[in-house]
Amino acid sequence: MELLPAAEHPELLPPAVAAALPAGAWVCAIDESVADTAALVEAAGVPLEGSANCVLVAGRRGGEERVAACVVLATTRADVNGAVKRALDVRKASFLPQERAVAESGMEFGGITPVGLPAGWRVLVDRAVADAPWVLIGSGARRSKLVVRGADVAALPGAEVADVAGTAPPG
Repeated sequence: MELLPAAEHPELLPPAVAAALPAGAWVCAIDESVADTAALVEAAGVPLEGSANCVLVAGRRGGEERVAACVVLATTRADVNGAVKRALDVRKASFLPQERAVAESGMEFGGITPVGLPAGWRVLVDRAVADAPWVLIGSGARRSKLVVRGADVAALPGAEVADVAGTAPPG
């Protein structure tokens, strides 16, 4: 994987992501067939502990829907029914359906990133991601990945550092 300065390669990114890049972000083109974290780790030898996933969740409280992106290291998964539910202050939180996640984020499924999300969305960044020197994350498209400092993920608009990771993913 060849890392390129992301600001110099907007052709690899959706426009909203290119417009919201943190300084010093890198991008790399990848084969879309390995866009999912597990496939990329296996195909490219990327360390799982240096990768992060972003999932979109929602819950309701008093008739109001609360949507957030959750960013956790790939060695864990978002604790949607515990920590995320508490952070959103809702009775039940669940993943956004794929069609809705794509439509509302403006990103491709399997490439959703916390960079360039719609204004006003909360971004719950797990403390381990915020503390990471660098993380490999989605780019908003399946054809590329971003490499961003953890501190820059934690400084994105709407970002809040919170302990939202649960246990390691199965398998």
